[in-house]
Amino acid sequence: MLDKLPISLKTQKILDKALDEPISYEDANYLINVGGSDLFALVATADYLRKEIVGNNVTFINNCNINFTNVCTVKCGFCAFARDLGDYDAYILTDEEILKKASQAVENGAREFCLMGGVLPDANIEYYEDLLKLLKNEFPNILIHGFSPTMIYDASLKSEMDIDDSFNALKKAGLDTLPGTAAEILTDRSRNLICPSKVNVSKWIDIVKSAHNIGIPSSATMMYGHVENIQERVEHLEILRNIQLETKGFTEFIPMTFMYEYSPIYNAGVKNLGATGTEDLKLYAVSRLMFRDLIPNIQVSWVKMGFKFAQISLTAGANDLGGTLGGDELSQASGAPNGVDASIEQLSNIVKDLGRLPVERNSKYTEFYPINY
Repeated sequence: MLDKLPISLKTQKILDKALDEPISYEDANYLINVGGSDLFALVATADYLRKEIVGNNVTFINNCNINFTNVCTVKCGFCAFARDLGDYDAYILTDEEILKKASQAVENGAREFCLMGGVLPDANIEYYEDLLKLLKNEFPNILIHGFSPTMIYDASLKSEMDIDDSFNALKKAGLDTLPGTAAEILTDRSRNLICPSKVNVSKWIDIVKSAHNIGIPSSATMMYGHVENIQERVEHLEILRNIQLETKGFTEFIPMTFMYEYSPIYNAGVKNLGATGTEDLKLYAVSRLMFRDLIPNIQVSWVKMGFKFAQISLTAGANDLGGTLGGDELSQASGAPNGVDASIEQLSNIVKDLGRLPVERNSKYTEFYPINY
């Protein structure tokens, strides 16, 4: 496969071995820095493994983001969404507003509510239980992908509950899956620079493991292209791999390239923000070679990258195109290049143009539905 390409002997040796087994942490650090023909070979290998592991289906979900508040006590250097209580544009959705948005999404075929928002100053576990019950009582068959490890940890402290009891309560109230957000980059050096008020690495790991052990699967995310270095991206991948080896609780991996133009750190003068296109491709490809079928689903974020580059990234080992979103105020505040709402037809056309098969899925990748376009 690779013998016709003018690539280095070291790259060829690693990629040949990668066809049969996951690459090591050391080899991942090497591959994430390659360029030229070595990069083409890396991407081709990742795409080959993607086809071997998950086939030619590209999945996505018809979902709706319900960002119930932009009020947040955690001030992150990357976030253009958060507001203080009392700001002129701060909001907390009423029950009626939440149900109206949910109802419109269900009319459009939504299978998931992504329930997300800022960390409210007084939100405890009961507050989140009430949000879950509000939606589940009206829409019992729609899965809820909700909150974040930081939100739940903060609410647990306010309720004076341990994290296991909190997850049990939320699961009973209707939480189906947990977004693996608040991960950003899983090194304390970077977290101390961009999100010092969030949980540290070890606490994030403990929270996610607790969710998995309670029976709440989660996504795994990485936000990259800010203050982290290249090696820290690989450290992040290795942490996720080790968690998955233990819990088998991650449903998907979602790299999220940093949209920096409106971020506080950019406005404060931090330079050299944002990942390049080749960095995006290398991260997707290396993650496929590290995870293989351990985390079989690797998602591209069209809302972060735009439709065109998201399509290109599907050739670097990824097999999922995210969701229709139905609005995403967090990404909108950061400057999403192609908006924050897509149709099933738009996503299907992106997939078909690659010669692959679009398939709608549920939150847990356990049910799949034919596309009639």
